[in-house]
Amino acid sequence: MLNENHALIFDFPEYKQDIVYLNHKDEAFQTLSKQYHLLDYDIRELEVAGSPTDDEHMHQLKLQRANLKDVLFLQLKEHHDSTVSAS
Repeated sequence: MLNENHALIFDFPEYKQDIVYLNHKDEAFQTLSKQYHLLDYDIRELEVAGSPTDDEHMHQLKLQRANLKDVLFLQLKEHHDSTVSAS
């Protein structure tokens, strides 16, 4: 879908508390999260503007976003699982 917001909090609502916590307490997560959200914003802007870029460039941006999302998801899951097992 064009212009779909892929914010982590929308795509992983079950990890909302983990996202908030890690964005405040983990500098590495925060840096990657900011990079992810800026990339997502740039992609949506290109889609709204009628993709004034070639298909290969758009594909590379979306691949970069997917790779970042995978890394962030693994960190979220690891944090979530460690807090659940510590309870």
